[in-house]
Amino acid sequence: MSALLCTTYFGPVEWYQQLYRADEAVIEQWESFQKQTYRNRCIIATANGPQALTVPVEHVNSQLIKDVRISDHGNWRHLHWNALQSAYGASPFFEYYQDDIRPFFERRWEYLFDFNEAIRQKVCELLDIQPRVSLSLAFTKHPAPTPDFVPKPYYQVYQQRHGFLPNLSILDLLFNMGPESIFWL
Repeated sequence: MSALLCTTYFGPVEWYQQLYRADEAVIEQWESFQKQTYRNRCIIATANGPQALTVPVEHVNSQLIKDVRISDHGNWRHLHWNALQSAYGASPFFEYYQDDIRPFFERRWEYLFDFNEAIRQKVCELLDIQPRVSLSLAFTKHPAPTPDFVPKPYYQVYQQRHGFLPNLSILDLLFNMGPESIFWL
């Protein structure tokens, strides 16, 4: 089975499940950038409920995703890292993985696609998965969500307060379940 995936910023559990279960995955780099998607946004669980973290990008008009530049507007790297520390500082595995994740918020990246690819490679390493991944050579179609995705509940820090929040960023699964995260993919 082959999977066509969009690029993603600390993508949701569903995205990583598709990546892990596919015989091969193709990441679409020739599509036009779409606002308000996982391409530059992830959702984390906080004490107040779900929170979106969005990477600001420079103004785009039908720009190819591979050409979208990251904006340094609003000190976002510092804000995102602080949000992750606040949300997951008490989670079982945050301390274990923080040194692997923090560098993404210390270095300035020029292109969103390159940033997301570096994140994907690091997350795959931390999950201990070796998917066969290639980048699209030309635009084929827009990737779509998996219609048969069924989230499997796992421990979450704020579950007592908000109930289980499905399909959050892979960071939620990783920080809460650590090396056992693979069993939820």
